[in-house]
Amino acid sequence: MGEIAVHEFISVDGVFENPSWTAEYGWDPKMGDTIAGVTAGARAILLGRLTYEMFAPAWSARTGADDPGAPFFNDTPKYVVGSQAPNVDWGPSTRLGGYDADVIRRLKDQTDGPIYVSGSGTLVRALVRDGLVDHLHLFVYPVALGRGKRLWGEDADTAKLALTANDVYENGVVHLAYGPA
Repeated sequence: MGEIAVHEFISVDGVFENPSWTAEYGWDPKMGDTIAGVTAGARAILLGRLTYEMFAPAWSARTGADDPGAPFFNDTPKYVVGSQAPNVDWGPSTRLGGYDADVIRRLKDQTDGPIYVSGSGTLVRALVRDGLVDHLHLFVYPVALGRGKRLWGEDADTAKLALTANDVYENGVVHLAYGPA
């Protein structure tokens, strides 16, 4: 049975939208090691429609020579959630349609290994609400943006989590790993 492992870049005030603002903090190689640990052994990638639409053109043209993450993103089976799912023509991709917790449960049952999720905030909120996230990795940047989509907005359900690990990087980013409480 698969486990869902989520990774998000967020600001201190919870904004995850368009994480171009993370660039000014640079990239600590230890962050890459942590993310490599999250993706290690992943047998599938689960994405919301908007994240898929951003990732497909960004990753499909990259090779392993360009970026060591390219083979993972390009070759791993991808499952796209969204009532208006796009053409799924990037590597092995499958449309799942609108969010349905039972469809995700079946995907977990049929996947032998981790299922990786990046970005996809609307999807992640639903997965957490329905108890489907096994590992939530938040990379919290030392900035309060004040506006933008938040991982948990005012209308979000309560989500109780248990801290399983944490790291502090040289660039001021903090990694907080959570599991179900």
